This record gives sequence, C-alpha cells and structure tokens, in this order.
Amino acid sequence: MNTDTQTSPQTMFTETAISRQKRHIENVMRVFLFVITSLMIIPLLLIIGYLFYKALPVLSLDFLFTNPKDNMRAGGLWAPFLGTIYLVVVSLLVSAPIGVFAAVYLNEYARDNWFTRITNLAVVNLAGVPSIVHALFGVGAFVLFAGLGESILAASLTLAIMTLPVIIASTTEALKAVPMSFREACWNLGATRWQTIRRIVLPNSISGILTGVILQVSRAAGETAPIMFTGAVFYKAIAEGDLFAYNIVEQCMALSLHLFTISTQVPDVTEGIPYGTAIVLVGTVLLVNAAAIVLRVYLRTRKKW
Repeated sequence: MNTDTQTSPQTMFTETAISRQKRHIENVMRVFLFVITSLMIIPLLLIIGYLFYKALPVLSLDFLFTNPKDNMRAGGLWAPFLGTIYLVVVSLLVSAPIGVFAAVYLNEYARDNWFTRITNLAVVNLAGVPSIVHALFGVGAFVLFAGLGESILAASLTLAIMTLPVIIASTTEALKAVPMSFREACWNLGATRWQTIRRIVLPNSISGILTGVILQVSRAAGETAPIMFTGAVFYKAIAEGDLFAYNIVEQCMALSLHLFTISTQVPDVTEGIPYGTAIVLVGTVLLVNAAAIVLRVYLRTRKKW
C-alpha cells in the first residue's frame, strides 16, 4: 500500500473552517450568557452592600434581641423579628402539607377530566392574584367569617392560601420527574399506589418539593399587605428573649410592616434602623433559604438515578 496516499493523523484532526466558526459562536454565547447572569447578580450585590453599609452602625446582637424603644425611634427588632418567625412557621405548617397532598392527588390519582383541568386552572389563577386581594379575602374568610379576629393564625392562613400555588406547582413538577418505571416496578411487585407514593415517589422527589417550600418562606416573610389587615399590629410590647411571647390568637409585629412603618410613619428615626431592619429581613430569608438549599443538595446526592 502506498503510504503517500494515506491521511496522516495530523491531517485527519485539523480544525476546519466550519469547526472554527462553531467554536467562535460558542465562545460568543458563553460570554453573552455570562454578561446576562452578571446583570442579575451585580445589582443584588450592590443593593445588599448598600443596605449593609448604611446599617453597619446599628447592627449588633442587642439590635436583634431588644424591643423597639422611644416610639420605635430607637431600640431593636425582637418583637417584629419573632412575629415574622411565627407567621412564616405557622403558614408553612398549613400550606406545605396541603400543597404537597394536593399535588400528589393531581399527579398520581386524578384523571384527565374537566374537574382536574378546572383545578389546575384555579391553581394557576391563584398564583396571579395580587397580594392585596389575598388580604381582603383573609379579612372576610378568617377574621370575620371564621371568627378568628385579627391574629397570627388569621394572618398565617392568609399567607398559606397565597403561597399554595407555588408549592403545588413545584411539587407536581418534582413528582413528574420521578421515572414511571419506578412506579411500574413497585406495582408489579404487588405494592399499592399509596405504598408506591409513600416509599418511592415522595422520597425521590423531596429535593424538588423543598424548592417550593423555599419560595414559600421567602414570600411569606416579605409580604406586607396580607398581614396588615389580618394580624400584624403597629406596635406590641413583648418580653425580650422569650420565644413564646406571642399567642397565635393574638396580633403580632412583623419585620415587613415594621420596616414600612418606621420608614414612612415615624419621624426622627435613627438613620441606621430602617436599613438594619431591611438587612435582618433579607438575612433571615437568605439564612432559611441557604439551610433548605443545603438540605436539598444533600438529598439529591443520595439519589441512585
């Protein structure tokens, strides 16, 4: 065989003009997407940095664990901070089970009929309802009709109704991500539908379910309108350091409403207090989200598929 006619390895793998063009386009798109991502991240970092710089003179443990003083012109954030924790936890205890079980029914049990389609449409529409409308619904349904009055329970139920669509949607997508072959294998072994859901489907979708819970916590902690008319109060004195200072059938202070109040309604407030309140609110949300993300990543690493 004539070796002169054979193609050398160097010639075989020489980059062609088309390959160079594709690589160039790939590099351009990589830079473009990096710039777009930076345009989202940089403003967030600038906002948090500005708030932290302004809040630095007042940030301390005393600021977090003391009550507002001098008609909220000084002092700390213990009462509104604890009230926010109460509102988020109680709303989560209500919305998470209802949202997860509703998603399980819609994805695992419900047939594709008019009732299922109406239910899915209702979930989508509920997600688009403005928060002030949820507030008016909470006043009518929980404060007046149910007789709960303006209380932590009424405000938490309002927040739970508002955040249900996110939990239902994220849980449904997480359940759909579990391969159907897992279910079929269990059914072939004689397991019932509920046994399959409880032992196979839910454990393998828990990381996706946590995504909806993370979003619920973030939204519930930052909302003002739904709690303003249903359970939050302008000022309420509680015992400092007491984790059980509030009763769920009473009103409470909240960080979001407190921030609005001291920024717009209270004159001569110490300059750093509104910024410190904002930092505590954002930091609380970030801390809860970070813990949930770490748990979600840990659960994903345990998947076998």
